[in-house]
Amino acid sequence: MALGLPSHDRRARRHEATKAEIVVAAWEVARHRGLAGLTLAEVAARVDMRVPSLYQYFASKNDLYDAMFAQGNDEFLAFLEERRAELPTDARQRLRAGFRLYFEFCTSDPARYQLLFQRTVPGFEPSPASYAKAVEVMTLLREDLARAGLVHDQEDEDLLTALSSGLVDQQIANDPGGDRWARLIDVVADMAYDHLKSKQRRKGRQGARRPAGTSTQGGPR
Repeated sequence: MALGLPSHDRRARRHEATKAEIVVAAWEVARHRGLAGLTLAEVAARVDMRVPSLYQYFASKNDLYDAMFAQGNDEFLAFLEERRAELPTDARQRLRAGFRLYFEFCTSDPARYQLLFQRTVPGFEPSPASYAKAVEVMTLLREDLARAGLVHDQEDEDLLTALSSGLVDQQIANDPGGDRWARLIDVVADMAYDHLKSKQRRKGRQGARRPAGTSTQGGPR
């Protein structure tokens, strides 16, 4: 007789498979009713389960949101990794492409975008483990922009995230499924690029004018 997995391993696999099914159902509800409209009763009904049984897999609704947050960031990371090799090497074109990738990912699933990037659900905070996935995504983006010579400090990063998220917010709120703000991606990316390069040139000129023998700390060396 062939030996199968130990019973506790089979139970663990069934448990994880059911959790995954519940998360899929939760996303379906969130896309239909909005994140804040998600209820455990409707999620349970979609997986043919009673709410008390759902608590065997997720201790609370926030616990379920946390699993969705982690999954969303895993999807974003996979999306970026799959497309990074195709990005142009020219810095301006790379920034344009980066804006387009972010816009594409976010507008393709507004519920996921809201959970990952906005504080849509009152009282929800991702767990350290789930938040670490978001940090991994942001680190990947930050390092890529830095290698392209586009980000040198927090202000640069804040500018790019504000502009790229602003386009997404406007598109989702005012022209869902359309291209009104998509048409502005290259224009906004170029504005950001020109500003960043101008800022770098100003810093370079200031450094060149600094008298020999002085330091940036304001005292003689």
